[in-house]
Amino acid sequence: MKNNYPKIGIRPIIDGRRGGIRESLEETTMNLAKSVAKLYSETLKYPDGSPVQCVLSDTCIGGVKEAANCAEKFERENVGLTLSVTPCWCYGSETIDMNPFIPKAIWGFNGTERPGAVYLAAALAAHTQKGLPAFGIYGKDVQDIGDTTIPDDVKEKLLRFARAGLAVAQMRGKSYLAIGSVSMGIAGSMVNPDFLQEYLGIRAEFVDASEILRRIQLEIYDKDEFAKALEWTRKNCKEGEDYNPDHLKHDREQKDKDWEFIIKMTLIMRDLLIGNPRLNEMGFGEEALGHNAIAGGFQGQRQWTDFLPDGDFSEAMLNSSFDWNGIREAFTFATEDDYLNGISMLFGHLLTNTAQIFADVRTYWSPESIERVTGWKPDGILENGAIHLINSGSCTLDGTGQQSDSEGNPVMKPHWEITQDEVNKMLDATTFHPASLEYMRGGGFSSQFLTKAGIPVTMCRLNLVKGQGPVLQIAEGWTATFPDEVFDIINKRTDKTWPSTFFVPRLTGKGRFTDVYSVMNYWGANHGAISYGHIGADLITLASTLSIPVNMHNVDDKDVFRPSAWSSFGSDNEGADYRACSTYGPLYK
Repeated sequence: MKNNYPKIGIRPIIDGRRGGIRESLEETTMNLAKSVAKLYSETLKYPDGSPVQCVLSDTCIGGVKEAANCAEKFERENVGLTLSVTPCWCYGSETIDMNPFIPKAIWGFNGTERPGAVYLAAALAAHTQKGLPAFGIYGKDVQDIGDTTIPDDVKEKLLRFARAGLAVAQMRGKSYLAIGSVSMGIAGSMVNPDFLQEYLGIRAEFVDASEILRRIQLEIYDKDEFAKALEWTRKNCKEGEDYNPDHLKHDREQKDKDWEFIIKMTLIMRDLLIGNPRLNEMGFGEEALGHNAIAGGFQGQRQWTDFLPDGDFSEAMLNSSFDWNGIREAFTFATEDDYLNGISMLFGHLLTNTAQIFADVRTYWSPESIERVTGWKPDGILENGAIHLINSGSCTLDGTGQQSDSEGNPVMKPHWEITQDEVNKMLDATTFHPASLEYMRGGGFSSQFLTKAGIPVTMCRLNLVKGQGPVLQIAEGWTATFPDEVFDIINKRTDKTWPSTFFVPRLTGKGRFTDVYSVMNYWGANHGAISYGHIGADLITLASTLSIPVNMHNVDDKDVFRPSAWSSFGSDNEGADYRACSTYGPLYK
């Protein structure tokens, strides 16, 4: 997808009084803004790996006219979020950002020469009074006037706000593409256009699954790319053992046809999402445009998979950071068209630029059950048990854990950091087994692997609650593995052709994180989105920007960063979050 990525607008705010005061602060204020722009452009990247761009106001903003001039420039420059910075007292309501659709924050410099903290408090009070929530940033330690160093505590909040704000801005105006309809009665497949539009600024697009068949039958795909993809797949995707009973097994000729079919499916699904100029050259101008989709999903079961090859291979490859064309940004594509999990994956992808794992939250394995079934007594990270995350072969191959950092630890990287050697390792660690024909009567191939242990991950899930609206669940933890012989026993108790990730949440000893069982017991749906890294705090900030309350998380209270207005809704963080989100409502209502 060709993206005109949103930029971060930096607003240097100044005391408007001329005749000495303003003049003495012009350079200091603008330098403060430049130091933040430098931090953002050197630290943050867009999904294609390019540095995040910042736009500065042409002048310092000392009053309403300069604020309006800045707003006009930001609109021309595609600014999607704003940060106001000031080292001094300024005129509160005259200088704040009044755009109701743009996330906003204010950094009030902690200095004694000029009362930047006083402006911060006054401006935030104005935001709260006007119903325009803003994040307040104030350093713990006093700095000297003219010091453009950004303290670590300030830096953390600046970056957290920017990551969340960029995610909001990148979703705005895009589409979610639902291919098919509701899968097996899964409520998350019942795509709600109002939620997508009002909370995320995303348009709901619907395409019947028959469109895939139409394009296959009429050959509306790049046939040269298909030949390339088929050759690459035969060379790199290892076909595993067929575990189907003999009377159901497909013969070699049918399996080869299935491979060709699912590769065409993959090309067509991608073209539906983002378009393909090659189709225009072939005379299919409408099809070449795509649906401007930032995420999507495929219904699959059952109407499709009862007689046609499943979407497991297509979903696995789209969600991975590479394919036959090389290393690229991973798509966000939901199995069973569970759009609520797809949007949860999208949150993680936009915050980290990494591929996301889609999985069933399938089984809690207690330590007692592990020992009873396998004869092995779990210890270490598994001493309290684990949650088995597993789904029908649709998981990103990045989830193998075959990427590594400079110290050799398993990680999941943004695509621009992934090497070809790591791609080869991911493929080597994955086997594509013929689909279980009792489940998927039409055939296909499911990816199978076991995620490496020790990867820090965060699982999240959006749920819709009648009368309440959307809520977000978050659980930080780590991946874990079993000894081979133990995993073999556990794996054979479910579908052994599917990819497995064992998740151990970080426990707090209370509430929903009393133990591993509690996390499983309180999870709100059958699916979860798993992102690399402990990003719970960023998810909380993002959720508050969208007025989505968080009903479950294990993030330390000191790391929770929400708009300053949230403190006006009570001292209990969870209750205040619900009340604030209810009061402000959807961002695009």
